[in-house]
Amino acid sequence: MTNIKPIRTSKDHQRAMKEVEILWGAKSGTPKGNRLDVLATLIDAWEAIHYPMDPPDPIEAIKFRMEQQGLTRKDLEGIIGTRARIAEVLSGKRELSIAMIRRLNAELNILAEILIRSPKKRAA
Repeated sequence: MTNIKPIRTSKDHQRAMKEVEILWGAKSGTPKGNRLDVLATLIDAWEAIHYPMDPPDPIEAIKFRMEQQGLTRKDLEGIIGTRARIAEVLSGKRELSIAMIRRLNAELNILAEILIRSPKKRAA
């Protein structure tokens, strides 16, 4: 194995990705596992700069979490409010209140940083 070097170019990134494929599944705490962890950290840092991702839309985050946890709109009644209010929020017609954000954060474990963003405008 060669020494680990910083990822500065696309070619460096490709090389690191190939090595990660080879090391995938290495046991944590072993030399190969440690190398995998370091390479994954370097790759993550490089990709964050070169392929930045926008945080998700708050409504999409709620819908995603509902799907993940097998929740229905009825399950949101104690978090968001009435069925009408839930429909307004999920359709983008009503913004989340601070109280809703706090409950969604606490009960569905959705990051407050995501929930406080303005939802994307929906096509009418």
